[in-house]
Amino acid sequence: MTLIKSISGIRGTIGGQAGNALTPTDIVKFTTAFGNWVIEKTGKKKIVVGRDARISGEMVRNLVVGTLQGIGIDVVDLGLSTTPTVEIAVPDENAGGGIIITASHNPKQWNALKLLNHEGEFINDVEGKKVLEIAENLDTDFAQVDDLGKVTFDDSYLQKHIDKILALPLVDADAIKAAKFKIAIDCVNSSGGIFVPSLLKALGVETVFELYCEPDGHFPHNPEPLPENITALCNEVTKNNAHLGIVVDPDVDRLCFICEDGTPFGEEYTLVAVADYILKNNKGNTVSNLSSTRALRDVTENAGGEYKASAVGEVNVVTLMKECNAVIGGEGNGGVIYPELHYGRDALVGIALFLTHLAKYGKAISVLRASYPSYFISKNKITLTPEMDIDKLLLSVEEKYKSQPHSTIDGLKIEFDKQWVHLRKSNTEPIIRIYSESTSETAAEGLANKIIEDIKLFLK
Repeated sequence: MTLIKSISGIRGTIGGQAGNALTPTDIVKFTTAFGNWVIEKTGKKKIVVGRDARISGEMVRNLVVGTLQGIGIDVVDLGLSTTPTVEIAVPDENAGGGIIITASHNPKQWNALKLLNHEGEFINDVEGKKVLEIAENLDTDFAQVDDLGKVTFDDSYLQKHIDKILALPLVDADAIKAAKFKIAIDCVNSSGGIFVPSLLKALGVETVFELYCEPDGHFPHNPEPLPENITALCNEVTKNNAHLGIVVDPDVDRLCFICEDGTPFGEEYTLVAVADYILKNNKGNTVSNLSSTRALRDVTENAGGEYKASAVGEVNVVTLMKECNAVIGGEGNGGVIYPELHYGRDALVGIALFLTHLAKYGKAISVLRASYPSYFISKNKITLTPEMDIDKLLLSVEEKYKSQPHSTIDGLKIEFDKQWVHLRKSNTEPIIRIYSESTSETAAEGLANKIIEDIKLFLK
């Protein structure tokens, strides 16, 4: 059983003993801490709650809502929702914060409390540490019966979210409708099964082949939208002669596409394609994290903008986007952040912008993919042992390659012309992740192996 306490929230497996998994005791403890932090930080006694469709969602929701009521906080309950929809609802409701009950792409035995500030954005490092500190030193005076919080159920945010997307100047529903797209979708039996078909209908897409759109939480495959997990959708696209396929994760903040020939567009290229469209219409800067493809930098610089890389983590991407006034940003895992709507990864706005781009491009999605610089990322890891001095190890690697451009804002990233390698210690596992990218799969793996051999030598 597992319980991970991090700045962005509390994540764990359901069942087991308190303190070692996401048990009812832990859910109440951390919800209480977050509620107290919201009151202390904002003075507001109002929190928005939404959840994905995973099996444990209703149980966790009941505990979260009841706990918030118990400390005198009013709850706006969106029911089955998406992470970006809750992010939008928090400021619209003038709430002090938000809780999204979702373990994102994790398998069904996982769930989590994702924590939002009053702007509907993930809490930062300092705020997260404060919540954890409150949780470990709980001394809560719970509300008397007349001061219990009230619950308001609000299912209007599906339409509100869609309306906000349709109102964006760079979303062209008429162009999408005129393209007469036939689209196959895989929503992994979570809340995307409600939201994605509704969005496509609003955009004028008349032919949609729905795969796994029953929001019952019984994931038909590993819910992370990687190529090996979405073969059924690839087959659905070719079987129905669809123009493309769309796949989202359980909380609809990650987005991937399938080409008309059944091949994955590539999750790294979701952001690249959307950014290409934005930059063609609105010159500016872009941001992704250090482990994301260089293709975004190429597209940005070709459009006359400046690209910057942040530490891994959505909150870090958002912080840097604000600092450099980026017009588009996100992460290479299929996460699109479009600040004109809100500062959060949002698969729904990504779908609308991408379909507009494809409709105006006027060619097959595979041709669009081929128009972008082609890079390959190799993902490797080294298991850590207690005697390893990780900081010293990274310093040794940095010293060897000190003449190369490099960054130490998040582990160590070293650039070799149009190749790079990124080493960072995992926050959740005893491993060092080693990501490398080059213009071919063989070259990317070769670069990773070269660095791994360096590490082995240093360890000796």
